[in-house]
Amino acid sequence: MTVGVLALCLLEVVVMGVGVSIFFLTLGAILKFAIEPDVFGQSVHMDIIGIIFMIVGGVGVVLSVVLAPRRGRTSDERLMHRENHPPEA
Repeated sequence: MTVGVLALCLLEVVVMGVGVSIFFLTLGAILKFAIEPDVFGQSVHMDIIGIIFMIVGGVGVVLSVVLAPRRGRTSDERLMHRENHPPEA
């Protein structure tokens, strides 16, 4: 069961992309450094939640860069053949 959960998490990270990962990093930094830790009382620790968001965002950035398919393909992989014959009227 844990292998399936790990595969699902990796799939979600790849789908998540760099933009959402940077959002999680930013949100985590705001919660960690810009908000008082006990703003919601003693039961909710916003600094810990901020650290968790920053870890998730960092892992998301790394995995999306490592696991993303290469987008810039070279012309060697695709051979395009074009004949230069004008259409007959």
